[in-house]
Parts: sequence; structure tokens; C-alpha cells
Amino acid sequence: MTTTFDYEFKTASYNGKVTFPTGLFINGKWHAGSEGKTIDVLNPSTGKVIAKIAEGTKADVDTAVAAAKKAYETSWGLKVPGFERGKLLIRLAELIEENRDALAAVEALDNGKAYSIARSFDVTESAAVLRYYGGWADKVHGKTIETDDTKLSFTLHEPIGVCGQIIPWNFPFYMASWKLGPALATGNTVVLKPSEFTPLSALFLTELINKAGFPPGVVNIVNGYGNTVGAAIAEHPHIEKVAFTGSTLVGRSVMKAAAASNLKNVTLELGGKSPNIIFEDADIDEAVKWTAFGIFFNHGQCCCAGSRVFVQESIYEKFVEKLNAHVKTIKVGDPFHDETFQGPQVSQIQYDRIMSYIEHGKQEGAKVTAGGERHGTEGYFIQPTVFTDVKPDMKIVQEEIFGPVVVVSKFKDDNDIVHQANDTMYGLAAAVFSRDISRALSIAQRIHAGTVWVNVYNKLHPQVPFGGFKQSGIGRELGEYALANYTSVKSVQVNLSLKY
Repeated sequence: MTTTFDYEFKTASYNGKVTFPTGLFINGKWHAGSEGKTIDVLNPSTGKVIAKIAEGTKADVDTAVAAAKKAYETSWGLKVPGFERGKLLIRLAELIEENRDALAAVEALDNGKAYSIARSFDVTESAAVLRYYGGWADKVHGKTIETDDTKLSFTLHEPIGVCGQIIPWNFPFYMASWKLGPALATGNTVVLKPSEFTPLSALFLTELINKAGFPPGVVNIVNGYGNTVGAAIAEHPHIEKVAFTGSTLVGRSVMKAAAASNLKNVTLELGGKSPNIIFEDADIDEAVKWTAFGIFFNHGQCCCAGSRVFVQESIYEKFVEKLNAHVKTIKVGDPFHDETFQGPQVSQIQYDRIMSYIEHGKQEGAKVTAGGERHGTEGYFIQPTVFTDVKPDMKIVQEEIFGPVVVVSKFKDDNDIVHQANDTMYGLAAAVFSRDISRALSIAQRIHAGTVWVNVYNKLHPQVPFGGFKQSGIGRELGEYALANYTSVKSVQVNLSLKY
């Protein structure tokens, strides 16, 4: 017997009641976990329990995979033409838009992000992603290939089958759309694990999936912990592809399990320590605002956050002064207050981790010019923090903090900044601020990163691919490129007139 999440919001931004099941979503229905256990979900603004959800196990993953496999073979995959799959994805996008306010409230509640941002970005862009892939569903084509006049040769791009998807806690709903969109558009079925910290919006989504008309078993959502449900997905012999977004450390484990089981196809979107480069000819006021947005958006809990800022020597002092002044204007507090930009970190674990990095930076001799302390007395709030006087080998410079902490360094010239920017094991994103577009594009070409923004930061679009170089990941999400992650190419050769 599964339970429901019943919650009445009475906030400055949203008033309303939401109700949805909290069980495992398998074969179109909700179930208690096989062991009957639950997981507490906390409100990071208060640290208090707001819900209990069913806890999945390896046995539950087996059940979900069986449902997904049956659906793939009988009611999805090659059994359903692309235009029909596209209609369902577009209908799901419409339902998300119809429930935008409630979904944003749920996302703000268990993740801590500002309701205004959850509504205008996370939920809105999730619908846009699903609509985009709905448009692609009947346009995944192979090619005819010339060989000789005795044969007809062509390729087919076919779905892989059952796909496992493991999504993070920083953008729970948005990351679900990144995974589900291309997988469903190309005809695959899915077993998806949301983070145990932020599962509520994915559970809300299950009702919309049924309402949109997806056949049972096409999408299955199994709550649980990484070392049980996540591991079971990564190593399952009947899952043919796994997609994971999260830390590089866990990504290695996923890849190892995928290789050791059945050599399943792997897509990884992992960590980053992204350089944000400010040249002396940049519009300094715009650069300051985009820099703050680049690191403090989503409370710094962003894989592509511009956490290493490099400023050309001649404007360094001026830039730091303006950045510190801007940081003081950032509103930290209740996610449901209209003026809030930065809410709490997602959990006590994450709060403690970030604060340990801040303390380590202080001990190593870096200078705190803004923030550096807890904000308030309740919940997991941290002041937006700026470090200067940093050295390249400092822990806060080299390691991903995943919080509202930025380090600001100097550079001399083009060659110096390229060397410093690339001095990291990561390669997810970067930015260049300069009025000289030739210089900006030249630097962009030399930076080892999957995304390079010029005179902007943290702007994403459904049609533009996203992914990393080096230890920031494998494969690309979003855009046409993501479709290749979920298809297998079959070559067909037909004998027209060749005699043996």
C-alpha cells in the first residue's frame, strides 16, 4: 500500500494544495518498496521532514526493468511510430505547463531553490526540452549509401531498448527532462532513479505521464539510495544503456559497473571547475553581473558554475571591488519570497562539505572579501562567498566545491590565461568576457571545455548540446547530438542483381 504527499502551500509566492503518490512508479502504478521501508525527505530551509517516500531495492529495480522490457517489446519501441511518440511528449510538455506553479512550488520545497527561478527556468525549460524532443521523434533517420549498382545499402537508427537513468539533486525536474526527452523520442523505455534528497517533482511527474497517455512500463521511476537502486541500475544485465549526472567520483563507479556487467552504453555528465575569463576590455559592469550569476545561480550547486574567475591584471582590483559590492545585493533566504535569489543548500551533508572548503581556504591563506559564513540560524543557508589572494595549488582552486563559493585570480595575457584555465582535470564549461570578438573566439577555441560562453554565462537551450571534455563526462545531452546516445545504427545491404 503506497502513501500520498499532501501539502498545502501558504506562501508569499504560491498558495495551493498538491497531492500525488509517493510510491515506486512501476508499470503505470505506484507501489510500496519490496521491503516496506521509507526515506525521509527534508525541507532544506528548515531541516525538518516534509515527506516519506517508498524506498526501492534491487528487487524493485528488477521488477521495473521487467516492466520496461515488456513495454519495449509490446507497446513502445518499434511498435509505436515516431509521430505518435512525439504527440505524447508534446502532451506531457503541455501538462507540465498547466501545472507549472504547483511543480515549481514542489521543486522549491524539497530542493530549496527560489520559487521564481524554479517556475521561470526549471519547470518552463523542462517543458521546452520535452516539446523539442517531441518534434524530433519522427525525424530520426538513417541514410542510403552508394556501394555499386548490384546492391541497395542503407542504415536504420533503432532504439537501444531499456535505459537506466540516474539524475541529481541540483536540478531534479530539469535533469529528468534532459534524460527522458531523447530516450522516449527515439523509442526506448526507461527506469529512472531520482535523488533521494529531491524526489518529489519526479513523483509529481508520474501522474502527468499517466495523464499524457504513455503506455504502462514505458517510464518507471524507482526511488532509493545510490548504493542500492543506483548500483542496481548501473549493473543490471537487461539495461542496455545508462545515463548518469552527478559527481566524477560516482561517474567512475557507474562506468565500472556498466563495463563489468554487460558493457552497456554509458553517457556521463559530471563535475566541473569552470574558468570564467575577464579581459581588460570587457564591459566590467556586465561582466560582474554575469560572473555573479555564473557562480551563485542555483546556490552554486551547478556543474558548470564559473567557480574560477580569472581577471586581467590591469582591472583586477576594480573588478573585485565591484564584484564584492554586487554580492552584497544578493538576497539569500526563504525560497518563497519574491526577492530571494539564493535559497539553502540542498542538505546538511552538502552544507557541511561547503563550509569545510571555506574553512580550508581560510587556513591556506586565501582572503575572504565577501561572505564566508553561515546565513541565519535555521536550515542550510550559506553566504555567497568570494576568495581572493589564492594560489593555483589551493584546494579551493583545484576541487569542485559545488556551492556559493568563487575564487578570483589574476592573469597577464592570452597564453597565461589559456594555461591557467586548462590547469584542471575538468572540462565542462568556460566563459570569456571581451569586446574584442576575435580574441574571445580565439581563446574559446583554445579552452578545453564542452561549452564556452562569450559575454554571457549559464545560458542553456534545448537545441544546443551540453557535455564535457576530460573528466567532466562522456557524450552530449540536449540538441540533435543527444539522440545518438539512445540509438543503435543498423546497416542493411540488399542484393539487387548480384549472382553468386
